Amino acid sequence: MRFTFLHAADLHLGSPLAGLAGRDPSVARRIALAGREAFSALVDRALDEKVAFVLLAGDIYDREWQDNAIGLFFNKEVARLHRDGIPVFMIRGNHDAASVVTRTITLPQSVGQFSTRKAETLRLDALRVAVHGRSFPDRAVEENIALDYPDPIPGWFNIGLLHTSLDGRPGHAPYAPCSLSDLRSRGYDYWALGHVHEHEVVATDPHVVYPGNIQGRSVRECGAKGAVLVDVEDGRVVDLRRVLTARAEWAMAAVDLTGIGEGTGLLAAVEAAVAQHLPADRETMLVLRVTLTGTTALHLGLSAHPETLRTEIQAAADRVHGDVWVESVKLATREPSSSVAGPVDTANFGALLARIGAEPAFRERIAGEIAIVSAKLPPIEGAPPLADDLHAIVEEARALVLGRVAGPGAF
Repeated sequence: MRFTFLHAADLHLGSPLAGLAGRDPSVARRIALAGREAFSALVDRALDEKVAFVLLAGDIYDREWQDNAIGLFFNKEVARLHRDGIPVFMIRGNHDAASVVTRTITLPQSVGQFSTRKAETLRLDALRVAVHGRSFPDRAVEENIALDYPDPIPGWFNIGLLHTSLDGRPGHAPYAPCSLSDLRSRGYDYWALGHVHEHEVVATDPHVVYPGNIQGRSVRECGAKGAVLVDVEDGRVVDLRRVLTARAEWAMAAVDLTGIGEGTGLLAAVEAAVAQHLPADRETMLVLRVTLTGTTALHLGLSAHPETLRTEIQAAADRVHGDVWVESVKLATREPSSSVAGPVDTANFGALLARIGAEPAFRERIAGEIAIVSAKLPPIEGAPPLADDLHAIVEEARALVLGRVAGPGAF
């Protein structure tokens, strides 16, 4: 018998993107909608491939619903699968644990949701497929729940559906921790994992797979995103096919300005970098963080007018592709040691600014101003408090002043 199923995870529907909204609300709305559009594209692919079933390995939602809109959207999409006779099996992860997302909407009967109390088995008798899984009751599940999963059904294709950090994946909270040997000990044919947002085939005997999330939400989630199609024949996995779904792709571009001494050269280097990071699907929006590096005579001038610099870089990106948004521009350049003297002694003036910036009274006053500004800003999930960046803020101000007194900017 041959069949295909689709394995996805970490949809994070309803992710607020608060930090992005603070910088550009229109782009934030586009990326928020990109998550929904990615899931709709995933359902389209499942219907086109006529998959036997769909697995969703947790974090379908990002948090408690503000209203019922996100629940209705999810219901509408899985109802499309239901009408085509495609069942869905889903578990809750740390972001949509039973204690986190408390609102519910009645889903189609073909959507199987696993218990939060203990691991259980749901069956597809016609295919002789057994799906074993357990949902998170709370955000922090710290015990190894994989060891309590049911024994495999002999002669059936057994799947484990689990939201886990597996061996403590870097950058991810250690929820439902377990080892690869723990998973192998269950005797299943495929482990459908969630929680880690990068695509990874951890093992092939049996297959242990993270599909990654379907849509990147920040610059920490760069590159192509999607799910996997799994082809099974005679009770074994014969192929894995990645399905790309992201409608906005994040990337980081480092632009080396070494030896470049004029603005036109800088923009040409930016255009070349943008071209290297364009998504394979030119219909996909590119969200780009640009970091300028290298030793350049433009070093001081780059700090003088940061908004002009960002505008020029955005314009350069637009010349390469019609749908690129420059999320931010970071400066990491250096001044050549043989720089020609400008209208002021930049070395001595820079040292003077550095001494002022290091004075306790000055830093205390700046910290007070930062506290006032922070109190007026909305919180940004995952971002450190502004006060934690006191040193960086002072250094940025020093570079701006030094750049403006040292002579003309890059443009």
